[in-house]
Amino acid sequence: MSAMSVQGVAGTANQQAQPGAEQAEQQADLLEQARQEQEVRSQSLSEMIREGQKKAEAQRDALKIPKNTRYGDAPLEAYARLARAKTKMQVNSATGYARQKIAQLKSALRTDSDNAIRIKGSIRQLEKAISRGAKKKRELDRERLAELRKARSEEQRKREELEQRRRKTQRMIREAGYLREAEISDRQATQLTATQMELRQQAQQLANSSAASAKAAAQQYTATASAAMSAEIAAPEAGLNLEG
Repeated sequence: MSAMSVQGVAGTANQQAQPGAEQAEQQADLLEQARQEQEVRSQSLSEMIREGQKKAEAQRDALKIPKNTRYGDAPLEAYARLARAKTKMQVNSATGYARQKIAQLKSALRTDSDNAIRIKGSIRQLEKAISRGAKKKRELDRERLAELRKARSEEQRKREELEQRRRKTQRMIREAGYLREAEISDRQATQLTATQMELRQQAQQLANSSAASAKAAAQQYTATASAAMSAEIAAPEAGLNLEG
């Protein structure tokens, strides 16, 4: 009995101790995970710092101009790029180059006082290049607008030419119709004239035939009347002869 009680108590103790061990293990895992995340953040921060330092150094190097440099080359190159520019984007690239060189020359002005006059002259020329770049962009806009107007004018001219051709074609069709109408009218007039002449001839023939018939009838009537009158005259004379 006592042995069973001891075993029961030991089992209960083991069951109570098991959740505590699991809790401790979870806490250890969380601590390890937090430590790893902290290391990652520390590494990321270190990398970001190093990257920022590299970028700063690269920017400083870009602004550095060695001494005894031909400071006048920068304006020449800027103007050459500006002259080659055919679009506003290319002009922007040229003026961007000029701005970059101005920043470099201003940095060089602080370190190379011996060439201050040359550096300042180059800076003024580069500033003029930027101003002239803005002017060239306006000129390119005007040229583009002129080209668009010319294209529209050309398109309008083509439309007018097509309209003129259409009207000319219609006029030629109408004129051909006039000729056809005149031909048809002349043909109809000729046919009508021939018909009228034929009818006139038929009427003349009919009139001539009627006149001949009337004349013959008149002659026949006259002959008949004359014969009757001669008979009437002869009959009384015969009576008189008999009485005598």
